[in-house]
Amino acid sequence: MSSMSTAPVTTGTLAVPDGRLYYEVRGRGPLVALVAAPMDADAFAPLADLLAAEHTVLTTDPRGIRRSVLHDPHQDSTPELRADDVARLLAHVDAGPAAVLGSSGGAVTVLALAQAGPALAHTVVAHEPPLLGLLPDRADLLAREDDMIATYRAGDRLGAGRKFLASANIHLPEEVVLGMFGGEPDPQAAADEHFQYLHMIRGTTRFRPDVDALRDGPTRVVVGLGERSTGEVCDRASRALAAALDTSPTMFPGGHIGFAEDPPAFAARLRAVLADG
Repeated sequence: MSSMSTAPVTTGTLAVPDGRLYYEVRGRGPLVALVAAPMDADAFAPLADLLAAEHTVLTTDPRGIRRSVLHDPHQDSTPELRADDVARLLAHVDAGPAAVLGSSGGAVTVLALAQAGPALAHTVVAHEPPLLGLLPDRADLLAREDDMIATYRAGDRLGAGRKFLASANIHLPEEVVLGMFGGEPDPQAAADEHFQYLHMIRGTTRFRPDVDALRDGPTRVVVGLGERSTGEVCDRASRALAAALDTSPTMFPGGHIGFAEDPPAFAARLRAVLADG
């Protein structure tokens, strides 16, 4: 996908103690990093192209996904490990303190980065982190998550996908659900999905943020929330996190993946949020 990019893209890999991270850099100017989990760098390409007009933009595949390969493919991916990866990439790119946007599982990554306290990030925008532990019905949500993973392990990809959407309170047309989960994925997509279900989801949703460290630390923490995510689990979790931090969510266009749904509108909002800092 990066070959379709409108901004020149430099690709690279960075060795870490337990694997190799794939990353892309576009543009010039103040550094902005865009991270997700499990989505890879390609998901951010349209947004990165837009931001590259005035920023150096770093994107990456999260560890264990696609081009970021672990020595042990059965190793769990935790927010702390992913945050360390981002810190290493920011230091490697060496374009000054960064603003870091994290989406979904990547939002949990950037919270772990902020509370670890590196001076590498002056701002983190945690867009819809699925922090189930902050919710009053967490026991039920975590039990449903365990059931979803067991369904996937049993070989029922479609059933697991349906349970994922139901638990997240995301409603999609049946043809979209079948398109996402009904077919046979290509080998890389199947491997990434396997890694997500078995090695990424639990550590991400069970992460308990250190609210005092986030509130009192040197990094500005912005909780992002999609305008169309009302009632979804990540909407509730984002609002719970913002309340714990004595702040309010910052609204962004679109839903859970608004950055991919409408990159120009999302870019405009992100620029305004960063300018406010």
